[in-house]
Amino acid sequence: MSRSTLPMTDVLYQYVLDHSLREHPAQAALREATRTHPRGGMQISPEQGQFMALLIRLIGARRTIEIGVFTGYSALSVALALPDDGSVLACDISDEYTRVGQPYWAQAGVAPKIDLRLAPAVQTLDERLAAGEAGRYDFAFIDADKVNYDAYYEKCLRLLRTGGLIAVDNTLWGGDVARADARDADTVALRAFNDRLHADERVDMSLLPIGDGVTLARKR
Repeated sequence: MSRSTLPMTDVLYQYVLDHSLREHPAQAALREATRTHPRGGMQISPEQGQFMALLIRLIGARRTIEIGVFTGYSALSVALALPDDGSVLACDISDEYTRVGQPYWAQAGVAPKIDLRLAPAVQTLDERLAAGEAGRYDFAFIDADKVNYDAYYEKCLRLLRTGGLIAVDNTLWGGDVARADARDADTVALRAFNDRLHADERVDMSLLPIGDGVTLARKR
């Protein structure tokens, strides 16, 4: 047993991928298509996508939310893990970025499961709450502008059922959340969010050093 997380060298990371990753061909193709994108660093890692897919299956999720789609790898990963009648409410504001992934959603046969809404996510979530959908979702993934994480989290918490799960990306922010001299708006927002979530008695939670930091919060 180790008292801390093992440092991840390039060799060890490749070993993890070689002995864990089970990608659909469309996932691998979308990852490759995004690799050279000017903002390709925004894409989640493949092991994170597989981890979320496992969570989807573990909790028996059917209705899910995604805030921040980018080129669509995470939405594809979740949609592939959902049952045939499952759905992803995919919230983003960029037609340019999300258009990259749509052919791969179709290639994987999951395009009908992904309900892409090109509008501010707060607006889309408020519309679902106004439609009486509080407590009707099973899973949410938050990976968008950091200064609005609090708003996204609160609305997703209302939309989730008891026992539903929220996954929040970038909660370690390249390690900057632990650096006293890092005071940019995103880092300050993430620090405040991490503090509030740690103290939130409405959820069970764990911050995991996966990718750029993933926090899981289970609604009590």
